[in-house]
Amino acid sequence: MPCLVLLLALLAPRVCLVLMWLFTHYLGRAYQTALWPLLGFCLMPVTTIAYAVCQNEGGGVHDGWIVVLVLAILIDAGVIGGAQHDRQRRWQR
Repeated sequence: MPCLVLLLALLAPRVCLVLMWLFTHYLGRAYQTALWPLLGFCLMPVTTIAYAVCQNEGGGVHDGWIVVLVLAILIDAGVIGGAQHDRQRRWQR
């Protein structure tokens, strides 16, 4: 099951966040308010999922779970950066 969630998170992270919110308590246990998951949904969905998994499965962001969170940040930054690069390239044509 966790592998399926990971695959879904990488393919459609916003869908995965909505499913996590509807069917699990991962987001509620990881975040104290609804503000951070909502901002994460809009800005960095993979990082939001990774932080929730780190908090629930690892008991916090420490040890090997830091690697998971850093990889999620890099994935989100790559998606954001790649979209910006494509926009600039299309504008220059």
